[in-house]
Amino acid sequence: MTAQQIHADWQARAELTPAERTELTNLSAADITARFDGLLPFGTAGQRGHMQLGTARINRFTVALTTQALCRVLLQDGRSGGQVAIAYDSRHQSAAFAAICADVLTGNGFVPFLFDDIRPTPELSFAVRRLGCVAGINITASHNPKEYNGYKVFGDDGAQLGPDYADRVMAVMLAMDMFADVQQAPHTPTPAADCKALDEAYLNEVLAQAVDAEAVAKCPDFALVFTPFHGAGRLLVPEALRRLGLRTLHTVDSQMIADGDFPTVVSPNPEDAAGFAQAMVLAEQTNCDCIIGTDPDADRIGLVAKTAGGEWYTFTGNQIGVLLLDFVIRARQRMGTMPPNPAAVVSIVSTPMAGVICAAHNVHMDRVLTGFKYIGEKIEQYNAQKNHKFIFGFEESHGYVAGEYCRDKDAVLAATLLAQMACHYRLQGMTLHDALQHLYETHGYFTEHTISVTITGPTAQARMAQSCAALRADPPSHIGQSKVVATTDFAQGTIQRDGQTTKADVPAADVVAFDLEDGSRVMVRPSGTEPKIKIYLMARGQNAADCAAAVAALTLAAPALVQ
Repeated sequence: MTAQQIHADWQARAELTPAERTELTNLSAADITARFDGLLPFGTAGQRGHMQLGTARINRFTVALTTQALCRVLLQDGRSGGQVAIAYDSRHQSAAFAAICADVLTGNGFVPFLFDDIRPTPELSFAVRRLGCVAGINITASHNPKEYNGYKVFGDDGAQLGPDYADRVMAVMLAMDMFADVQQAPHTPTPAADCKALDEAYLNEVLAQAVDAEAVAKCPDFALVFTPFHGAGRLLVPEALRRLGLRTLHTVDSQMIADGDFPTVVSPNPEDAAGFAQAMVLAEQTNCDCIIGTDPDADRIGLVAKTAGGEWYTFTGNQIGVLLLDFVIRARQRMGTMPPNPAAVVSIVSTPMAGVICAAHNVHMDRVLTGFKYIGEKIEQYNAQKNHKFIFGFEESHGYVAGEYCRDKDAVLAATLLAQMACHYRLQGMTLHDALQHLYETHGYFTEHTISVTITGPTAQARMAQSCAALRADPPSHIGQSKVVATTDFAQGTIQRDGQTTKADVPAADVVAFDLEDGSRVMVRPSGTEPKIKIYLMARGQNAADCAAAVAALTLAAPALVQ
């Protein structure tokens, strides 16, 4: 059926409430096409979309359909009757969508463990592993604007689904009727005591990853300002920090309120320095020089801290990553807790500086595709092969993890590591900015920047794929004034250099990378969660000025690659 026919069918459905029927009345032709042209895609990161009625939007009907499809795939795999953990964040409709998931699971013979309030995404990953669940569901759109919500699925290993499994779920969705094929039954609420017990187990695992808690004890005057940006970090991040031994924690009270409108920030994204405005005011009032903030589902963390000169400095995700990587390595070496054959894992679009640091400390490092599920897969591989012991992993998009208690990025854990690191450097008379500059002086200067090119319209996914295909078919000889000396095609596993094409040992993905004559690198990939093509710029130079100049030039030139 056409989008217009599907829209008319929905309007006639008895399942709609009067308000929902009114919402569908008088939509423009463009709105009808946008909302009803196909199904909201389900991929490795699940689904993410505007909260509106329509097959291509996230709403109570598409949530139910997705859950029904997941149930059918689980049943195909002989996983009947198992337990499925369900968490949700502070966004509008998140709790209602989570309850729908629980009803569909119950209607299909599964046992939902539905948290009684908002929880961090990493606790959902932990819960799947701890409870022996066959799957996990999280209702969240991470750091997206308030109009969005999302649906993430975790496998029984606690990691988000791989591409093959996601394709199976999508195929089942396409074969089902949105209304007739969904089975629901009222779920039994999970006792609050059971949820609290899981909180305790999770916090114990987070605190077990401490590498230098003594530093916190030796800095009784150290204080942090914390903001959860109205999200799920509001309870467990402060509790983890207090249990770690932090004596003074200031919270941004207006942002400690769970609110899906995110009323005090333009964007609830800890990568955005503007979101820390209220936290900076509080920090000045309390004479505090370090601020941390978590996104709505508390899997990403941001850091703002004062320099030795008293200026506020916003750290990038890569800078936080290399600081923590170096700190974890050095702390473990210092404390005698470094395991044999240690390994770190980072994404392919994260800073090359991570590899330099690991090499300097004889720590094995692997690079994997973007998405923490791939870091989780590498951890499982290390354990199966018994060749390495995982100690730390990160992505440039402000995601960090240590230990093996969960298989996703964890801002609750990252908050405790950042507190330990800040105290460690304070004992040496250094700020975190000083520590970063010391890393650059030791290992060389690196600068990174990410550009997101938004692709609009109902054919956005197809156009994104076409842009990347065009880059493969006809790679540029120059990007701006910089000559391309090598092109790596991750999809084909090849590298072109000096007119020759050879095999490249890279993970298969829709990614193209260009190495430039000046040592810079440009990587292009379509986002898996948003209608955007992401361009990653990476420069290495003799000093900060050289790196900044290279990135500035590429920032002007690189968008033309996909336009």
